[in-house]
Amino acid sequence: MEILSDIQFQARLLRTVIPALLAVLFLQSGLDKVFDYRGNLSWMTEHFSKTILRGVVPVSLVAITILELASATLCAVGALSVLAGNSVAPAFWGMLLSAVTLLALFAGQRIAKDYAGAASIALYVGLAVLGMLALH
Repeated sequence: MEILSDIQFQARLLRTVIPALLAVLFLQSGLDKVFDYRGNLSWMTEHFSKTILRGVVPVSLVAITILELASATLCAVGALSVLAGNSVAPAFWGMLLSAVTLLALFAGQRIAKDYAGAASIALYVGLAVLGMLALH
C-alpha cells in the first residue's frame, strides 16, 4: 500500500491516462482505415459528396490515416515514458499531434455539416489540451 501513498507515482499515473486513451482511440481508428480502406473510402465519399472536399477524399483518407497512426504511436510511447518516470516530451508531442489530427477531423465534420459528429470530436480536442496542461 505504500506505493499508493506516493504522490509522485499517483501524479505519474494521472499523466499517463490521457495519452494512453488517445493512443487507443487513434490506434483503433487508424487500423480500421488500413484494414477496411474500401469501406472507409465509400463512407467518406458519400459523407463529403456535397462539399468542397468531394474531389480530395482518397488523399484525405490517406492523410488522416497517417495522422491517426502517428498520433497513436507518439501517445503510446509518451504514456510509457511518463509511466516509467522518464521524459514527458513524447506524451506532449503525441497529444499535440492528436489535437491537430482531431482539428482536421473536426473541420471535415463541420464542412460536411455533421454538427453532432463535430461536437463529439471537440470533446476529444479538449481532452488532448487538458492532457498537455497536465504535463506541466
